[in-house]
Amino acid sequence: MRILHVLDHSLPLHSGYAFRTLAILRESGALGYETIQLTSPKQGGSPEVREEQVDGWVFHRTPPVHGLITDLPAFGEIELMGELSHRIEVLVRRYRPHLLHAHSPVLNALPALRVGRRAGIPVIYEVRALWEDAAVDHGTTREGSLRYRLSRGIETYAAKRADHVVTICNGLRSELVARGVHADRITVVPNGVDVERFDTGSHPDTVLARELGLAGATVLGFAGSFYAYEGLDLLLAAMPRILTQRPQVKLLLVGGGFQDDRLRSLAAELGIDDKVVFAGRVPHAEVHRYYDLIDVLVYPRRSMRLTELVTPLKPLEAMAQGRLVVASDVGGHAELMKDGETAVLFKAGDADDLAAKVLDLLATPQRWPALKAAARRYVETERSWRACVANYEPVYARLAQPQRMSA
Repeated sequence: MRILHVLDHSLPLHSGYAFRTLAILRESGALGYETIQLTSPKQGGSPEVREEQVDGWVFHRTPPVHGLITDLPAFGEIELMGELSHRIEVLVRRYRPHLLHAHSPVLNALPALRVGRRAGIPVIYEVRALWEDAAVDHGTTREGSLRYRLSRGIETYAAKRADHVVTICNGLRSELVARGVHADRITVVPNGVDVERFDTGSHPDTVLARELGLAGATVLGFAGSFYAYEGLDLLLAAMPRILTQRPQVKLLLVGGGFQDDRLRSLAAELGIDDKVVFAGRVPHAEVHRYYDLIDVLVYPRRSMRLTELVTPLKPLEAMAQGRLVVASDVGGHAELMKDGETAVLFKAGDADDLAAKVLDLLATPQRWPALKAAARRYVETERSWRACVANYEPVYARLAQPQRMSA
């Protein structure tokens, strides 16, 4: 069976989106599927490049959109979808795929639906995040605005007209059911991890610890993008209370983003800048060295539609390593972690509760082995990429009718 994947972006760009895509392609190949990969104009790159090989994978490219009307409201999106539709048509003629599998955002789904209807090819729409909520997250609109309502309507339109919908978590599935998408037309294929890549027996790099000023410290940590919804300001606000009882604690923040300068200023205002280490962005291959320095990984996401509906990937990676995890009780976290069994959850938005839960965890080391073992076991049994991607099989089999398999 040949499946044409329509993507927002891919390798060599590094993101959770790109890594999920890579896992889907790899495990699909192991299951015997032939995949063709096409990225949208948002991949960027040279306008002349139509095909690129990255780490052994061939990605077909859509030229970047640089027309005179691109910067006008809505016109840029229309031009993008027009270019993407053309590229999908070219690849459909060339490869004769049995299915079109369009991944978020909806700007990929609409061109796939258009071409799929013309060619008689079923279309799967994979919703990794809702377009309107992503726009709020990026600061390009606000919840309830005209643009927000229009984006919501377009998202719902695409989901209702796709032959099948895939979501990455139950929160998104419930949201789409509430919008009128039939529950039996939605399949959850959650995020997973490559369990074998994560070693539970690794040891801290003492040289790196000294370089960062973490030698002898109890280290709380976060690794990821510094977006406002991640709630890192809340983690900083909890530090003074933690330090009153645990002065040896330090906080390691690995990554960067829009909130970087604000967080550094806040650490200085709180008088804890000597207790907070900003490691900056590090190469993906080196991140594990920083993870190994952290005693407790903290994910203090704030409550908003995005965090309540969507499950993140980073906590899964921490659990795969058998790490201690403290996280806010937003819906996306609660779907992944059981309080007191695989992680410790605190009340979202409450810095005092965050501090209290961290202090209680540090004071009860007898709980640690069971928490770590249960976290690792959960990922091994339910969230390996092999197990997750297997959920596509019945969907693909049902949509690819025998008459379409003759090509």
